[in-house]
Amino acid sequence: MAGRARRAPMMLQEDRHQRIRALLATVGRATTDRIATDLGVSRETVRRDVLALEARGELRRVHGGVAAIAPEAEPPITVRARVRLAEKTRIAQAAARMVSPGQTLFLDVGSTVSILARELATLSGLTIVTNSFEVATIIGGSSGERGNRVIVLGGELGSTLPATFGSTTVAEIQRWQADVALLSPVGVDHRYGATSFDIEEANVARAMAAAARRVLILADHSKIGQTSRVAYRAPDGIDSLITDARAADAPALGALRGVVGEVVIA
Repeated sequence: MAGRARRAPMMLQEDRHQRIRALLATVGRATTDRIATDLGVSRETVRRDVLALEARGELRRVHGGVAAIAPEAEPPITVRARVRLAEKTRIAQAAARMVSPGQTLFLDVGSTVSILARELATLSGLTIVTNSFEVATIIGGSSGERGNRVIVLGGELGSTLPATFGSTTVAEIQRWQADVALLSPVGVDHRYGATSFDIEEANVARAMAAAARRVLILADHSKIGQTSRVAYRAPDGIDSLITDARAADAPALGALRGVVGEVVIA
């Protein structure tokens, strides 16, 4: 109708989410008012978007819910390998007791999984499918005398980890039907399940979980109740969560007990 002012087109939700991601990548954190002004939307719209992105593990809110903060990057694996070593060893030993000769296992990349590889190397008759060069080397070193097979997944070499990633890796995973996937996330939470900081790591872990009959999540107490950017396994899709005794009385573990298959305290 002539003379009626045109409204500015409403920004689509995914466009707003992308703008929020870009802002946080640049400034690290931003208030609700800052985001609303930058996007030209209401504070209520921003709150809904922040809640949606938090549910995906892509950002975190500070106290009061008035600011959003991008999650911290995961420390290098060489650093993680020296932290909580005793707890990770007990978790790995408990996980190794939950597998049997003749089984096919998926193992992803991570400090706890590398410790698990040392435990599995003492067992016999396993087929290990992994994208981790360290896991393959540890188990492969004893494969002849123990009768274990090690399959290293193809794909693109990771820029920060000695492992393969990408669409080729995921496609190769999908060719297998494993008995057990043993995975170590950045965090595990009763709402979002197992999460990872890196999307390529999450894609590999997600594919392994989907192609396995059972999913075991290995997470020391520092990871319980934590979330990171990318969710890859819903809590009700976790058959066993293996953690250490320091997590036993944590409220976050209590919430997880209600949604995962079982909790094993190592």
